[in-house]
This record gives sequence, structure tokens and C-alpha cells, in this order.
Amino acid sequence: MQPTTLCRVRDEFQAWDGLRVVRRLSGGSRNEVVEVVDTRGRRLAARTSKRAGAALEWELDLLEQLALLGFIVAPVVPAMDGRRQVGGVVVQEWMEGEPPTTDEDWVAVADELRRLHSATVGWPQRPSFRSSRELLSHTRGGDVDLSVMPQNAARACRAAWRELDDVPFSVVHGDPGAANIRMTASGVGFLDWDESRVDHGDLDLAALPGEVLPTERLARARAAVHAWEAATCWRAEPDYARSRLALLDPPPRVADLL
Repeated sequence: MQPTTLCRVRDEFQAWDGLRVVRRLSGGSRNEVVEVVDTRGRRLAARTSKRAGAALEWELDLLEQLALLGFIVAPVVPAMDGRRQVGGVVVQEWMEGEPPTTDEDWVAVADELRRLHSATVGWPQRPSFRSSRELLSHTRGGDVDLSVMPQNAARACRAAWRELDDVPFSVVHGDPGAANIRMTASGVGFLDWDESRVDHGDLDLAALPGEVLPTERLARARAAVHAWEAATCWRAEPDYARSRLALLDPPPRVADLL
């Protein structure tokens, strides 16, 4: 996080009462996250989102609904005037727990993701986002812009997404890595819903370790995840994007990606 950005985030904190920045937390390239404490000494997390207003409000609505359905998510701490976000800054309660490490942990994570998918069939798509299926005929959605990719790379991504089974689409977390999961005293909790959208549930499951799907279905889903990572990171993390694209079978020709 650049110093100028941190200063801007502190300015936004004036909308809350007495928040103090403790430290920067590790995160991806799309968001800035810091640990903060309030005047009562409560440990909180503050995230600066780059999402457009409607897309961010969709995420915050989702978190509220998931909490009502019994999912473990970090509650939003509203600003003094009741707003859930101010200039893209969202403050949330701290989720206690540790990332999953054991096989049993990951089985529980997979089960909770399946419950998420079952509970959100028919959910409206996030504003400005598109699913992998929609991107078969559209160029842009969310972090994906196939128009900036070489044509053969975009074709390879679409070919991988086309192989996904035709199942009811639902909300997906979008980034269920260990860093975004906590094994809490009450069960599996999920952090960082920034990449959530309506899409194919297998994309969540294929990002987990282990054999969480039948073999052939898992292979197709993992290829689709490689394609998704390549497409979303093509500009922000080009080396990483190309490394994920190279995992497709067959991979696009390297010379055509330069």
C-alpha cells in the first residue's frame, strides 16, 4: 500500500468514530486492507474497494442475506451516519479463527461452499459482472476484458468455460483460498467477497485442494479456473496470467501471447 493511499483511507475513517490504523494486512492487487481498532478497543478490518457503487452494494447486500441464512461472514460496521461504505471503504468486524490446514478442514469448506451454491440459485447477477457462460458471447464483465487478450488466448479461455456442465448457476465466492477462510468455533467462515458473482459453482470447488468433484468434472472445472485467473489478471499480473494459461491442455502458443 502506498503512503498516499493509506492517508486517503484515514481521511475516509472520519466517517466512523475514533478508528485508528494498526497495520496493513496482506491482500490482493485489487483491494487495500488494514487492521483498525475503535475507541472501545475492538479489532476491526477496513477494506478500500475499487468496485463501482452498485457492485459494492450488491456485495454488502449479499453479506447481510448470507448472515440471515446462517453463513459465517464478517458483519459490516456502519459509519456514524449509518452508511455501510464511504468512498469505497468498508469496515467489518474481525473474524477470529485460523485458515484451513487439514483434510477435514477442507472437506468442511467444500460442504459449506456447496451449501452456499444451493442457497443462492437464482440470485441476481452482480452489476457490471458476467458469468463464465455469459462471457462465451460477451467480451467484458467484472475483472475480465477479453478484448485486451490475444485472440488465441481469449479463444482458449472460452473453450475451457464451454466445457463446464450445464447446472443452475448461483453465487460463487470467487476466491476461496486459505487466506480468505477461517475455521471458527462455530464453523467455516469466509472473508473477502470482492470477487463474488453469479457463476458456475464448480469454479469455487475446483479452487480447493483434494478431489472434491468426480475426476473428469474436476479436470474441466480446474481448466476453467485457470482460464478465469488468466483472463482476470491479464493486465494486472501478466506473468501470473500467462502461467495460468499455460496450464490449459493444449496451451495457447507462447509466441502468440507476446
